[in-house]
Formats: sequence, C-alpha cells, structure tokens
Amino acid sequence: MNYLIKIIPHPLKLLIANTRAYVLFLKQYRHFIKLSKKGHRFRVSWSERNPQLHDNSRDTGFDPHYTYHPAWAARILAKTKPARHVDISSILSFSTIVSAFVPTDFYDYRPAHITLSDLISRKADLTALQFSDNSIESLSCMHTIEHIGLGRYGDTIDPDGDIKAMSELSRVIARGGNLLFVTPIGKPRIQFNAHRIYSYRQIIDYFPDLKLKEFSLLADDGGGDGLIINASETQADSQEYGCGCFWFTKV
Repeated sequence: MNYLIKIIPHPLKLLIANTRAYVLFLKQYRHFIKLSKKGHRFRVSWSERNPQLHDNSRDTGFDPHYTYHPAWAARILAKTKPARHVDISSILSFSTIVSAFVPTDFYDYRPAHITLSDLISRKADLTALQFSDNSIESLSCMHTIEHIGLGRYGDTIDPDGDIKAMSELSRVIARGGNLLFVTPIGKPRIQFNAHRIYSYRQIIDYFPDLKLKEFSLLADDGGGDGLIINASETQADSQEYGCGCFWFTKV
C-alpha cells in the first residue's frame, strides 16, 4: 500500500486529500446542525458555508523564514532602543508591530497605504535612496535584496540591481549605526524571477565599509532548533535555502 501511495501522481494525491477533507467537512456540518437548537443565536446557512479544509492539522504551520527573521530583528531593536527606526521593504508586519515601541519609517517600491500611530509609510527605490550619506542610525532591509533587478515587483531588470541596493544601504547608514540585513543564504544561484541565494562571503564582501556584529542562521530544516546564533561560514554555505541574518555596524 505504501508503495502505491508513493507512485500516485501528485495531482491525484491532492484530489484524494481534498475529497477526504470535504467529506469530513460535510459530516461536521451535519453534526453541527443537529446539535444547534431552533432559534440558535447565530444564523447557519448552507449557502454561506466557507470550508477551510486544511487547517485541521496536528501542529500550527508557519513560514520559518518570515517568522524567525522579524523576531530576530525585533529582539535587537529591543536591545538597541533607537530613537527612530527606518525599514526598507521588509515584510510589512515587522514595521507595524515594532512601531508600537519604536517610531518607524517604512519605505517600499510599492508603498503601503497604512495608517498607524508612530508609523510613516512612503515610497523608495533601493537602488537610488533619497537619504543623505551617513544619516540613518537604525536601518533594516530584510528578505528584500535578493529580489532587486529580477522584475518580480515591477522593478527594472538589472543583473546588478542587488549590488547597487547594498551599496546604497551602506552609504546611508550612520557611523556607529546599525543595519539589520536578511537574505537567503547557501549555495549561490539565481532562481529567476523569484530571488537570489548568496554565500556568506558574498554578503560580507558586498558590505566592505561595515563590520559584522552578529550572524544568525535559520537552517534548511525550517528551524527545528530555531536560529543558530553566531553561526559559522561553513554552516551558512552548506545550506540550500537558509535564512541569513546579519547585524552590521558602520565604524
């Protein structure tokens, strides 16, 4: 039986799984209706059903990259306590949450129209930032650089767009300031037009004016052991698609 399951084409496996889940949904619906007394405090109508077929899992699923790296950055901000933080194109939920305890400016190539206290949202092009040299004390750009120049988000096709963007980050960070930088790490390659994966040494060499204060790694296994704090270059380069978290300062 296990052998037969292995050789079933993926689309057929998906159909079987969906069918089983829908049958369970029908049973649960009928049981709920049976238990609901006449005049129940909520209206229950078959026409308003909204099946969620795949949430009945043993564990809560999550995207390891996009769960761990904002948590890593927020913990650093809790230590450094900047007067103001600037984030460029990281996942929006990071800025919306940290703005609760650090006034935050969020910039993106596709600006987010969001209104919250102590949060400013504006447009920026990472390859040509509008900030003065050495002007930002606390800066983050996380899981973003790998996309620049690949056209995924409507930006200009540019094989060296990522290098230009990293140069801009280095230019605007203040002396003594902090840059929180996150990108896929492992065996270097491009998966067009999704993203690039970098080696550890590539990232270090792309920021010659900055000093590495901490490197943390989320390994390919999805973070079974969480972030590896102060991971080694060897550990980083052995990944296929790890999450590299770099805390840089400008000396």
